[in-house]
Amino acid sequence: MKNQHTNHLIELLIGTLFISTSGVLGKFIDLPTPVIIWFRSALGALFLYIFCRYRKFNIKINSPKDISTILLSSVLLGVHWITYFYALKLSNVALGMLSLFTFPVITALLEPLFIKTKLNVIHIVLGIIVLIGIYILAPDFNFESSQVKGILLGIFSAFCYALRNLFLKQHVGQYSGTTLMMYQISVLAVLLLPVMFTMDVSNITTQFPYVILLALITTAIGHSMFIHSLKYFSVSTASIINSLQPVLGIVMAFFFLNEIPTWNTFFGGSLILVTVIIESIRSRKR
Repeated sequence: MKNQHTNHLIELLIGTLFISTSGVLGKFIDLPTPVIIWFRSALGALFLYIFCRYRKFNIKINSPKDISTILLSSVLLGVHWITYFYALKLSNVALGMLSLFTFPVITALLEPLFIKTKLNVIHIVLGIIVLIGIYILAPDFNFESSQVKGILLGIFSAFCYALRNLFLKQHVGQYSGTTLMMYQISVLAVLLLPVMFTMDVSNITTQFPYVILLALITTAIGHSMFIHSLKYFSVSTASIINSLQPVLGIVMAFFFLNEIPTWNTFFGGSLILVTVIIESIRSRKR
């Protein structure tokens, strides 16, 4: 059992690493945000469909009742992605990712309303530590600048992300994470199709390799692994472990975008890492 737990934890951490590439790619890709999300969704859905057929996964929806939940979670995912990418464009990778990572606290507060569990005080404490780490990580900013808009969009994106994860938690026992992700981004590709005719996509020829990375590594593989982990961890546990993303994203931004972190970044990041380690140990004992 312990070896299985370790394997599931490693899978969750690898998924977190892959999802962390969204910060750098979202900031770097020079296309309108809705266009980026359409390519991310359409190509990601294609990759996942090919994978599902190759592995002979059952991709049928078991009950008509599931359709509404899948549709709602798809819309929440789309709003989360779009607001998150706007947050990255308005601020920087650090602020965009860090404001997004209020979602473990939001998840811990909302989870008892969805699955009728008692509010776990330890999750609240760990969430507060994450918030303190985020506060330390965030650089000084002017409230009149676009950075504030970026942070507010990041927090709203976090709320949508938490809701989407909680809705999906009700279905992970019936569907594979890959199947759920394929359905969600297929719905998004359909909903966002009009942007391909109303926005400037002329730059796609130079940006296509990065869009492919976003669709394959970040979306198809990373998010599928994260959703799959919800079979073995509570949403709160997976969310807190997922808080590694800002740390990983800031490191990537340093190497690929020359965004230089401060000492506050290292100190705040260490607090986030502590919560990840604590929750990893706690989840192993359960």
